[in-house]
Amino acid sequence: MLFPDLVPRALVTLTKRGVTVMGEREARLLEAVDRVRSIKDAAAEAGISYRTAWSVIQQMEQVLGRPMVVSRAGGSGGGATTLTDECRQLLGLYQDLRRHLEESVTRLGQSPELAVQAGD
Repeated sequence: MLFPDLVPRALVTLTKRGVTVMGEREARLLEAVDRVRSIKDAAAEAGISYRTAWSVIQQMEQVLGRPMVVSRAGGSGGGATTLTDECRQLLGLYQDLRRHLEESVTRLGQSPELAVQAGD
C-alpha cells in the first residue's frame, strides 16, 4: 500500500433543506449538555463559546420547528438544562449512523482489494 499509515474516516451530517441540523459539533454539544445539564459548561466541554452553543441550539430548533432543550431556572434545587425526548432521539439516530458508517469505512479500509488498488 502506498500510504499504510492513513486511516479512512467519514463524517455524518444531518441536514434539512440544506441547513446543517446535526454534525460532530452539534452532537458533541448535546452529549455534553446531557451529561453536565448546563449549556455554559457543555459549551466549554465541547470547545465552543457559550454564544456559539446557544446559536447552534437555536438554529436546530428553528430548522426542526421544535425545542431541543428545556431549561429550568435556578433556585433552591439549582437550575438545569436537559434535552427534550425528541432531541435524545435525534442524537441517538446521529450516533447510530456515525457508528455504522465508521464501522463500514474501517472494514473497507482494511479490505485487501482496496490495499491492492491503492498500491497500483
